[in-house]
Amino acid sequence: MKKNKCRLLILVSIIVISMTSFGMSNKNMEKSPSKPKIANVDATANTNDNTNTDVKKAGLKISKEELNVVADKIFKNEAGGKKEDIVYWNTGEDFPSLGIGHFIWYRAGQRGKFAESFPQLVAYYRAHDIKLPKIIEENEYSPWANSDELFRLKRIMDNDITELTNFLYNTKDIQVAFIFERLENSLEKMMAISDNPENVKKQFYRVAQSPNGLYPLIDYVNFKGEGTTRTETYNGEGWGLLQVLENMKGTGSGKAALEEFSNSAKAVLERRVKNAGPDSNEKKWLQGWLNRCNTYKN
Repeated sequence: MKKNKCRLLILVSIIVISMTSFGMSNKNMEKSPSKPKIANVDATANTNDNTNTDVKKAGLKISKEELNVVADKIFKNEAGGKKEDIVYWNTGEDFPSLGIGHFIWYRAGQRGKFAESFPQLVAYYRAHDIKLPKIIEENEYSPWANSDELFRLKRIMDNDITELTNFLYNTKDIQVAFIFERLENSLEKMMAISDNPENVKKQFYRVAQSPNGLYPLIDYVNFKGEGTTRTETYNGEGWGLLQVLENMKGTGSGKAALEEFSNSAKAVLERRVKNAGPDSNEKKWLQGWLNRCNTYKN
């Protein structure tokens, strides 16, 4: 009898333990997410590119002072260093250009050949908890129908335009940090599609590790992009940073690297204008582009 009671107690204990374990297991299952968490999309990625939330950065280093010097150079290259031109609409273009990098902002439903960059800058501001001006908060897309409307608002000193201009002028340091992060994220993307990724990597660091070598890389990736977007080609040939690096073959560092980068950039841009054809009227921009590339040698 005692043996039967003992067996019964053991059996009951096993059942209780099993039920308890099953209950705990269910609780743990409820706490576990049904699918993995997805990290925030990289703010600097092109909207036309495949977004990779695990982009490996290039590991570049630059001081705040050096970055501010680069910001001033980019501001001069893009907007002539003029505060009033930090909100602009270039002749012959179908979109406004904003900030020190003249970031593109498309209208709702608009699809252009060139990668849009202003929304990514806005995301970068938000990621850093920076209060945005009213016109950005209220508009996901560019609110101006055409250049005439934008310039009319500028002439009458519209409050929203004035606020936007002051905001972009006073946050030049944030914008150049955004561009620098874009460069940091560019190397892996370029290597992923290049036919000679090792040469791209070698040339990238060859320039980056030269005195003043980060300026040409930062400026060019903002100026003409990574060169990884399919739409940014003429006759199947791009004009971004990837194409400039692929065109380089040298090994010397320092001034030799900067001079080759400058010359390669000019050759790539001359090819772009040739591929675009005379009807595109891009030739009018070429001399200014070449002058800009000459600044990379110093």
